[in-house]
Order: sequence, then C-alpha cells, then structure tokens
Amino acid sequence: MVTLARTLARPAAVVAAVVLLAGCAGQPSTPSASPTSSAGAALSTCVTDPAAVVARSQALPTTPMTDSQAAVIDAAAGEGFAAAAAPGAIVAVQSKDGLFLKAYGVADPATGVPMTTDMFQRVGSITKPFTATLLLQLVADGDVSLDDPISTYVDGVPNGDHVTLRMLADMTSGLASYTLDPAWQATFFAQPEKVWSPDELLAIGLALPPLFEPGTSFNYSNTNTVLLGKVIEKVTGQPYQDVLQQKILTPLKLTDTTFPAGSPVYPEPHPQGFTLQGTNATVESPANATDWNPSWGWTAGELISTATDLLAFARAEGTGHGLLPADLQMQRLTSSPGSAGYGLGWGCSAGWVGHAGELPGFNSSMFYDTASDTTIITLTNSDIPSGGCSDSTTLLDNPADLPCSSPATRLFVSVSTALGHAFVPPAKR
Repeated sequence: MVTLARTLARPAAVVAAVVLLAGCAGQPSTPSASPTSSAGAALSTCVTDPAAVVARSQALPTTPMTDSQAAVIDAAAGEGFAAAAAPGAIVAVQSKDGLFLKAYGVADPATGVPMTTDMFQRVGSITKPFTATLLLQLVADGDVSLDDPISTYVDGVPNGDHVTLRMLADMTSGLASYTLDPAWQATFFAQPEKVWSPDELLAIGLALPPLFEPGTSFNYSNTNTVLLGKVIEKVTGQPYQDVLQQKILTPLKLTDTTFPAGSPVYPEPHPQGFTLQGTNATVESPANATDWNPSWGWTAGELISTATDLLAFARAEGTGHGLLPADLQMQRLTSSPGSAGYGLGWGCSAGWVGHAGELPGFNSSMFYDTASDTTIITLTNSDIPSGGCSDSTTLLDNPADLPCSSPATRLFVSVSTALGHAFVPPAKR
C-alpha cells in the first residue's frame, strides 16, 4: 500500500512538483529553506526578470492556437498520457499564441464515458497557492505581517513565539504534518468519507514533535497551511470560503472553482478517480476514491476547480495582476531559494512557478512559465505513479524503463519539453 503520509510528503509530483518540490504528493526531494526565512538559503535566481513579469497586465488570447502549434502540444500530451497510469486527462495551455484545451481517455472506465474539458477536479495541494495568496493580500492590506509569530493568532503551537507566518507559508516552520500520524492514517483509510474539522487536524499535527528549530530547514507540511487558514479566518472574522470568494474567485471570475468546506458534494460533470492507496486497493483493481471526503486537506487541499479556471488563476498568481501589489509580488517571485525551491506558497524551478496537487484518486499540475508567459494545466483522474518507482506501488503494465512520475506531472513535463522550456522535476524515488 502506498501510504498517504508519503503521498502528502512528496509534493504532488510536479509539485510544485508535488509540490515543486514539495507538493502534495510526488517528490521526495527536500529543497533548502526560502531565502526570506532565517535559514540563510541562497539568493533566489529562479525567476530571471521579476520586474518584467510583474509588468504584464494584458490578458492572454483565448482564441485557439494554430493547427501546427496545437499539433505539437497534442503529440506531446498524447505521448505523456500513453505512459501515465491514468484512465483520463485534461491538458490546457495558454500563451501569447492562444489557447489549447483537450481531453484524453475516459472519465469512467466502467461506463466508457469520455473525459471532457469542462470536468471538475479535486485539485488537492493546488489549494495552497490560493491560501498563501489570501495571506499576502492581508499583508498588503496591513492586517498582518509575514514576520508575525503564529502565537499572535493561534494558541498551543509548538515554538509558536518563533514560528512566523512566513515560515508557515514557505514550509520552514518545523511543524510536522498531521498526515504523518499513524493513528490519523488508520482512521482516514478506515473512514475515507469522514468529515474532518480544522481543529481536529491541528490537534493531531501540533501533538507531533517538531522536526527542527523554526527557520533552520525545510519540510512540506499540511499543518502549516491549515494554520494559515485559521489566521485568515481570525483576522477577517469570516469563514475561509467566504474570504476566498470575495478576494480571489469573484475578482478573477473563477466561476467553476469551489471550496466545499467539508461537504461531500462534487459538482457535475466530474470523473471517477482511482488510487492504489488504502486497504482495499490492489494493482489488479485500484480503489475508486471519487467520494472520499477531501475535508482532511481543508485550506491545504480541499479545493475543486477546472482547467480553464486554473489557467486564469495561475497566470494571475504568477504576475500578481488582479491579486497583489507589485512590491509584494516581487517578494513572492524572489522567495524561492537559488534556482529552484519552495517559496511563499508555491514552488519554482527554472522560472516555472506554481504547484501540483494530489489526493487519492486525482493528480493535478498548475504551472506558469515566467520566461515565456505560458501556463500549463494538467489534470488526471488517478494519482497512481508509473515508471521505475522504487518506493511506490505501480500497475501491472507499468513502463518500468521510464523515470518514476505521477500522471499529471508526466503530462506536464512532456508538454513543457515540446514547448521548448522543459520542466525538470526533482528525482522521484
């Protein structure tokens, strides 16, 4: 059985690369701490011209790309999909050349219903950039400072007087993820439809021993982002989902993005999602995790969205346009250490900024190329890795001669390579 702890500790395969480096489920790598933390990381060089990125305000075209451009992307996506362990996928690309949007495979193998580009997807840790953006908006409004200790807002946090909001956002707090707790894992897999409250999740995570002194290292932890959700609610006096609607979804016109807040409702149309996690999954018969309740992710992983909404958010998040003032966006664009690493709620690698998301049954990738002003979204209805995966269970027909990758990451890497700026995720063991 692939453990949920490993899934969440590896950032989603492309992370951000699961996060990039960190995300919700795919990379095991541990990047150094953000240069904005106290860990003394290398000066950020990931985005070569942040000022030029922030200056972009003109919307990208939504007209279709030329047939020749679309053919290049389609061939790359098809090649990646053929090697991915997923029944279906959606690929979206938007650049100065226009829009590419296409679905592959089936949404439900039992019925043969095809995947379609308008389908909703549980996007897991792609929720984290939304939460971090809300935090930065509060900073812009003067309501909080990134250097505020979490003890100002939430009691009972280990090292709470020394863990700052910045450390929660860039994963250098040292707080362990509640998903590492064996008792929590046992309950989750025994009762996958259970509704978890944020306070339950925090009680579990904060009871675990800290992994290191605040600001001295990096560790991807859902506990960090759940704490940020609590800060957002305390400072605004509103439920997280209402703040999200007011400050991001409505301004960006993201009409197909929802935060279920514990509800099992999954908007139609949506695919069926498959996983090898859990006690009932086998390589011959993966488990159908479509109705597993995502409340265990809360502000770290509960969001539902579509490919077109994620295109709009990823570009706005990358440029800051419509979301953050220029000075704060500049800080975000330079918050990742060196040429690659995890910054303020996102990963960055060679100019690609964004996040990946993974939870049982679904895998997603959302990245914006700051160099070429291009966004790539890949969504799959499986979180099952393929390739030479030494620490992950794979399907019987697994192409073991390929590098290990989660399905959405495999498509993203294939498409980014075809576009001339390959995203190279950290090695996945």
